[in-house]
Order: sequence, then C-alpha cells, then structure tokens
Amino acid sequence: MTSFVPRYYEIEQALRARIAVLDPGDVLPSDSALCEEFGVSRMTARQAVQVLTQEGLVERIRGRGTFVAEPSTHRQAGNLLSFTTEMRRQKRVPSSRLLERRVRPATADEAVRLRLKPDARVIVVRRLRLADGQPIVVETAVLGEACAPAVLAADLDSGSLHQTLFAAGFVPTRGRGILLAEAATDDDAAVLAVPAGAPLLVEQRLIEDERGRPLESTESRYAGNRYGLHVDFDVDSPPR
Repeated sequence: MTSFVPRYYEIEQALRARIAVLDPGDVLPSDSALCEEFGVSRMTARQAVQVLTQEGLVERIRGRGTFVAEPSTHRQAGNLLSFTTEMRRQKRVPSSRLLERRVRPATADEAVRLRLKPDARVIVVRRLRLADGQPIVVETAVLGEACAPAVLAADLDSGSLHQTLFAAGFVPTRGRGILLAEAATDDDAAVLAVPAGAPLLVEQRLIEDERGRPLESTESRYAGNRYGLHVDFDVDSPPR
C-alpha cells in the first residue's frame, strides 16, 4: 500500500523531534526559514506550526518569533501527543515495555471499527509505557494487516509506533475517542503496579489516516493517580 504524506506533516514531525530535546523558551525556525529548509510554501509551513501551537507545544509571539512552550503537567483533552513527546515535555524520561505483538483474526467489533472484511486479520501491539521507570499506561493498539510488515520489524521498546507507521506511508492524521472511568482488573493491577479495583482513566480512540480511512483502534488504560487531562470549555449562558 502506498500513501501520500502531506508536506506539512513532514515538517510537523521534524519539529516535534526538535522540541523533544529543547528547553522551554528556545527559539524555533521562522516560517521563512522552514520554507527554505523544506522547500515548501509559507502556507504549508504555517499549517505545520499551527498544529503544534494548538497542542500547546509551541508559542508564537507577534514580532518576536516562535518558541518552545512551557510544558503542561497534563495533556489537553482535545490533543493526542505521542507518549514520548508528552513525557519529555514534562522533563520525565519515557520508556516502553513490549508486552504483546502478534497477528491474529479480527474480532467482529474490530472489523467494523477498522472497516475490514469479516475474515480479515489484524496486528495487535500491547505496551506498558513508563515515565522515570514508573508505570503510567497500558496501551493496546489494533491495526489492519497491511501495517503488519512495518510494525513487526520495528523496535517498539524504544521506538515510536506512529513514526513507524509514518515511515511506511501510513499517516495518523485525526481521530476521535471516548474517556471512561473503570476499576483496575487483576491484570491491570499486575502490570501498572496498582491495587486491584483502583481507579483507571480509560481512553478508547480511533485514529484515521489523511484520507479519513480507519488506521488504528487503541485502548489506553492509565493509572488514575498518575495521569490527568486538562479540559478547556465554554459555559452556556442561562436562559433569560
């Protein structure tokens, strides 16, 4: 399978890698510098930076430039950062432990969510994500079998699943999800080092590629006392 990779996404990913090793307040390339470096239009460069601005990774100050933003202690609910980027923003050391990686038949629900044929196969990746050696979340990602060659060959203990997909021509672009509160199962308790029955923040999401096709169905089970989400909202005025 081949997939068109938007130029703004290429710039966005390059800037994410730089931000991960920079400090808050460090200056980032101007739009004109990005245009020259990547050979793109100013509109394309601005589009890449705008995505990072909306996620709170960068700050644009009129007349001064673009800078690495101060890290937030929690993720914005409307943004999906890679776990590695999120933890590095918090000046924590991220790591992963691969718990499962295999190809198997899709369940009926997976086939529907990923728009696969009923007899299709999927690749399942289950990882424990840690920060400073402390377990934070168990992530289980399910992807169509077309992704299997790249995912099976990748180093997912130290590497990024989304970078692996991007390099193989699969571009995670947008998604939707739901947040739930659940009690830790015995398996959760063993992996996350929390008591059975402890509160978990569970995020179920579906990520699409740049053409709107389902790419990845993921469930993330966070230790409730180690992770949180910031939420911005509007308040409706009461009826007069």
